[in-house]
Amino acid sequence: MPTPETRYAKTADGVHIAYQVVGDGPVDMVFVMGWVTNIEAMWDDPGFARLLERLATFSRLILFDKRGVGLSDRVPEERLPDLETRMDDVRAVMDAVGSERAVVFGVSEGGPMSMLFAATYPERTIALALFGTVADFTVREPDYKENPAAYLARMEESWGSLEFARGEIADWGAPGHESDERLVAWLASYMRKSASPGAAVALELMNREINATHALPSIHVPSLVIARDGDIDFPLDEVRDMASQIAGAKLVELPGREHWIWVGDPDAIVDEVQRFVVALGEVEAELDRVLATVLFTDVAGSTDKVAELGDRRWKELVEEHHRRVRGQLARYRGVEVDTAGDGFFATFDGPARAVRCARSIVDAVAPLGIEVRAGVHTGEVETINGKVGGMAVVIGARVGASARSSEVLVSQTVKDLVAGSGLAFEDAGERELKGVPDRWRLYRAMS
Repeated sequence: MPTPETRYAKTADGVHIAYQVVGDGPVDMVFVMGWVTNIEAMWDDPGFARLLERLATFSRLILFDKRGVGLSDRVPEERLPDLETRMDDVRAVMDAVGSERAVVFGVSEGGPMSMLFAATYPERTIALALFGTVADFTVREPDYKENPAAYLARMEESWGSLEFARGEIADWGAPGHESDERLVAWLASYMRKSASPGAAVALELMNREINATHALPSIHVPSLVIARDGDIDFPLDEVRDMASQIAGAKLVELPGREHWIWVGDPDAIVDEVQRFVVALGEVEAELDRVLATVLFTDVAGSTDKVAELGDRRWKELVEEHHRRVRGQLARYRGVEVDTAGDGFFATFDGPARAVRCARSIVDAVAPLGIEVRAGVHTGEVETINGKVGGMAVVIGARVGASARSSEVLVSQTVKDLVAGSGLAFEDAGERELKGVPDRWRLYRAMS
C-alpha cells in the first residue's frame, strides 16, 4: 500500500508530533514503537509494512514519532522526552485524531511509557498490549554489549552506517538475519532518517534510567504480554516477572530469537493481538482506581508565625500564600483536592510536574517571609464518595510531614518515574512514616 499521509499534532508546549492514521477498524490502537523511529521509513521495509497493514485490518491504527526523532520536531539532546512528556504527546495525537480511548500497544522501549499511560489514564485506555519489553531498564546491560562507554562511542562514530546496522542486527535486533543485505541497507537508512548520532546516544543514555515497575500494580485494564523465548535483549524470565505484576495479564510466549517485532514471524504476534482485541468486547477499566501523583505542602513554623504577626496579619498572609500556591498549581496542571489551614493537598497526572510545582511553590512564597515544606509520592489512589483517598495519599502526607523548611522530599517511586526529566535529587535517607509499613527511602529535590 502507498505510504499513509503524515500529519502533525501540536502539544501544549508547542512541539509538533508527526502521526499517521491507517485503517478504519472498530477500535483505535496507538502503536508505541521503541528506539528511534520514522513513521514514513517504516513502510519501506516489507516486513514492517506487513505488520502495520495487518494491525490496521482490525483497528484504526495510530502511528507517531516521539519528539526528538523521526519527523517530529527536533529538541535539544538534553531535553529528550521523559515518560511523562511522552504521555502528553500521545494524548495530543489522540486528541488530534478524535480518539477518546484506544488499545495502547507498546513495543520494546515504548513499553514502559505504555504501562504508565495505562495506569494513569485508564479512562483513555481500552487495553494494554506489550511486546518484547520490561518495566525496568535500569538494571539492563545485556551480555552482548561491551563496556557501555565503548558501545556509546561506537554508536556515535558509526551511527547509520552499514557496519553499525549489521552489528545491531547480529548482536540483539534479529540474530541470524545479519546476512540479509536488503535489511541491513534499510536499517542503516532508517537510523539516519530517525535520529542524529547525538540524539541516538542521548536516547540510549536516558533509556537506561527508565523504571516503570511502580506502575504495574496500578494497571487495571485488560493486558496482553507477548515475548519471544530467545529474545537476547529482554530475557524471558524478566518478561515473566513483569507480567506477573500486572493483575490478570495474559502472557504469550512465542518461539524466536528476534527482538524486533517486524522480523521473524510478525504474523504470529499480530494473530495474538487480534485475538486479544476482538475478545475485549465491552470490557471496561476500573475507572475509580488510577495512578496519580500526590503533593502535600504546608507552612513550616506556622504557630510561631501566628504569634509573631497576630491573627489578622496572619490571615492576610495565608490568603496571599493560597493565591500564590494556586497560581503554581494552575501552571503545572495540578488539581487542588483539599486545603486545611495553611496546607494544600493536590494531585497531578505526572510526577515531574508535581516535583517542579513543589519547588516553584517554595520559591513563590519565600518573598512573603514564610517557608513551605512539601512531599511528593506516586501511587494508586481511589475516588471514594467523590473524595481522593487510599494508601498513596497517606504516604504522600507522611513524606510531606518528614520535610524540613523549604525542602521538597519525594519517594523512591517518584525518583524512578522521572528519569530523563532533568530533575536532580539528593539521597535523604530512610525514614519511618507514621502509619505506613516498612522504612521508606526518601530523596530531596534539588533547586
